[in-house]
Amino acid sequence: MPDDTDEIAIVGGGPAGLAAAEVLAQAGRAVTVYERMPSVARKLLIAGRGGLNITHSEGRADFLARYHPQGYLDAAVAAFPPDALRAWCADLGEPTFVGSSGRVFPRSFKASPLLRAWLGRLDRLGVRIRTRHRLTAIDGGLRFEAPDGPLAIAPRAVLLALGGASWPRLGSDGRWVPVLEGLGVAVTPLRPANAGFAVAWSDLFRERFAGTPLKRVALACDGSAVRGEAVITETGLEGGAVYALSRSLRAAIAARGGARLVVDLRPDLTRDALASRLSGARPGDSAATRLRKAAGLPPVAAGLLREAAGAALPTDPEILAGLIKAAPLTLTASAPIERAISTAGGVRLDALDGRSMLRSRPGLFLAGEMLDWEAPTGGYLLQGAFAGGRAAAAGILDWLGETGG
Repeated sequence: MPDDTDEIAIVGGGPAGLAAAEVLAQAGRAVTVYERMPSVARKLLIAGRGGLNITHSEGRADFLARYHPQGYLDAAVAAFPPDALRAWCADLGEPTFVGSSGRVFPRSFKASPLLRAWLGRLDRLGVRIRTRHRLTAIDGGLRFEAPDGPLAIAPRAVLLALGGASWPRLGSDGRWVPVLEGLGVAVTPLRPANAGFAVAWSDLFRERFAGTPLKRVALACDGSAVRGEAVITETGLEGGAVYALSRSLRAAIAARGGARLVVDLRPDLTRDALASRLSGARPGDSAATRLRKAAGLPPVAAGLLREAAGAALPTDPEILAGLIKAAPLTLTASAPIERAISTAGGVRLDALDGRSMLRSRPGLFLAGEMLDWEAPTGGYLLQGAFAGGRAAAAGILDWLGETGG
């Protein structure tokens, strides 16, 4: 056994695991983080390539409503809300700002400076990070494949923060599922969340518009609706507005074999106002001109309208306005989980007590994406990971105090 056998072990070096390590080390506990990749927080770094959206500025009630199941993260976010996360960033020398969409970003717009400062703080707190350690078994302790051969440890407490199964090349590959199922832990099958969906585009539309953004639209499915942007891909649709409907779209596909996505291409206009504009078009205008000038549709939106119509566009202004306001698309499948931004499914929440500890395994705690909750992009995922990791650390400290550890 190594000399850290009696430490607190955290398995998984993403935001949830590192956040827990910080809280535990600040409380005077000896902590070792075990990460299977050559470095920690790789998914955080990738998320920061386009500007690290670390949280969101909207009101508490609306913010919490973004999480499913609702209520699970309420206490964790209340203990470490978005303002606290922003203050934490500033304390690390990376102040944040609120963008026009309400999303919160570091002023540097990058993840790497924040991560470097964070790892420096963890090092000063005495947190040890051991990379290239893959968890292989949980018995009386933990067993790893490590660079120097098999490693077995028996910590006082363990936190698993192993992620889901999205972006496996960054470390989250879901191989922990059979390990926990072998312990009798109930795991809801992992599924893609915040992922694109397949649409059977025509060859002409695909060739012309793949990679083109669809801006300022509203999407709806089975009573759920969201405004935002999407992107046409070779195989379908992706982007923030699509991700926000991932759960509804997945459920529809599972239940009926396909999801009906309704696209409002001019959400800023009523149907009557749009019909009035179309009625005022010059009689000799072509359909393309009417859509561009009277309806204000860019070429990609006009193309999507034709895809949705499946035939010649109606000439009646009322009917055409109705189609622009509710263009139907059939989505047939989600993108593979390997291409998803995050994961739905995971360890069932009723397997945990109020301290994030497995009811069946005292001393074994869980946090982060490996649990059965989900949220859209826009800062909610990272906020949930930070808050959930810190809440699990508080649970560990409570349990150790209760058991005399």
